[in-house]
Amino acid sequence: MKFGGTSLDNGDAIVRAVGIVREYREKGHQVVVVPSALSGVTDALDNIGEKAATGDIDGVSTFVRGNLKLHNKTATECIRNLDILDKVLGAISETSKELEETLRSVGRLRELTPRARDFLLSFGEKLSAPIVSGVAVDLGLMAQWLTGGDAGITTDENFGEANPLMDVTTRLVKSRLEPLLKDGKVPIVAGYGACSPHGITTTLGRGGSDYTATLLGAALDADEVWIWKTVEGLMTADPNIEPKARTLRKLSYAEACEMAYFGAKAIHPKALLPVWDKQIPVRIKSSIDPSSEGTLVAGDSVERSEDIVKAITLVAKVAMISVTGAGMIGLPGMAARVFRVLGDTGTNILMISQSSSDAGISFIVPREKLPRATNALELGILGTEPVKNIASENDVCVIAAVGAEMKGTPGVAARVFKAVADEGVNVRMIAQGSSELNISFVVAEKDGPKAVRALHKEFKLGT
Repeated sequence: MKFGGTSLDNGDAIVRAVGIVREYREKGHQVVVVPSALSGVTDALDNIGEKAATGDIDGVSTFVRGNLKLHNKTATECIRNLDILDKVLGAISETSKELEETLRSVGRLRELTPRARDFLLSFGEKLSAPIVSGVAVDLGLMAQWLTGGDAGITTDENFGEANPLMDVTTRLVKSRLEPLLKDGKVPIVAGYGACSPHGITTTLGRGGSDYTATLLGAALDADEVWIWKTVEGLMTADPNIEPKARTLRKLSYAEACEMAYFGAKAIHPKALLPVWDKQIPVRIKSSIDPSSEGTLVAGDSVERSEDIVKAITLVAKVAMISVTGAGMIGLPGMAARVFRVLGDTGTNILMISQSSSDAGISFIVPREKLPRATNALELGILGTEPVKNIASENDVCVIAAVGAEMKGTPGVAARVFKAVADEGVNVRMIAQGSSELNISFVVAEKDGPKAVRALHKEFKLGT
């Protein structure tokens, strides 16, 4: 069971979350718990890390005091037994001292390397896990908290979005957690963080606590993985954009992966990969209303549905780069050259479109990677004989229509683009996945919500 930050928003929320765990332990289930950081803490750590890198040492002390106060207050709200509370407050205090030392080191060096950032961001879960563990003990459970690395999650050293080494992870997780489970304990594993084979702290990417849960579930051959949010599950659209969005009751792994990749916030894009091979079901449920059915993700296909399109998603904070030149026409290896340059900068490409004449390639990258990507392309290929222009736009977003029934159904694309055109939205780039599970396209950022609502209405996805 993974609990998101909004499910651990305050003392009452944590007691409610641990109450769910206790209910299932009392039914005889073995449960592993993965808590996220308290709501907003990871973003705050990221921000203070950036400030510390400018040499703002005074800001570090202020932040650490405020962060310590938040976690102490939360622990005090939800742990009644004073002996347990004292132990938890002591753990929080020690971790806070380590956090301050880390930030001061960043401040003195005036540098926040990817490795240092991973270590810094791992503190959110290292502060929340002792609180959740303390509440569990307070409620009569035998609990023990561990970091992701302590639990055995092992990755490469691709800091910021490390890749799990599954064979090593499986062996270590089994050896470290199965004895605890057999003793009747509830392992509480801090989400998001892991470690390399050399013992260096890494992270699994933002939102990576989902990934922690599915990695543990796969390693332990769990019956199911449950991801607890404050929403009922995956929805037909972001309810903040489309108020008529409804909860999807069942999705295949492939559909859920497409939705996560294209912006659905209820699950990490990579989280389904570890459990897919083993066909371990994933449930996304509401911690506010545990009796709600939520969304079940299971199976390589789902029963046929009248819904050709299941959901409409939006990916924000992206940018579009276009590489053009008449000399690119028919030139072998041109796309490989472009993507090799981007790969060397560590830039993830979200979407690709190439003209049939080969005279241009357009692709979508995370917006924060745009300056580095364009600089690398200008230095690496601009001015060479085939490439005459590199242009970029940073005011765009990606819209995706997702659904297994799209495969082999004629006319879906026509309906998608007619609905968008009828709202006066201009499409700047189009791509369709080879799986035929999605049609994705790029529009101006200001037109994104309008496009989502138009498609939601066109495919009758609302309540």
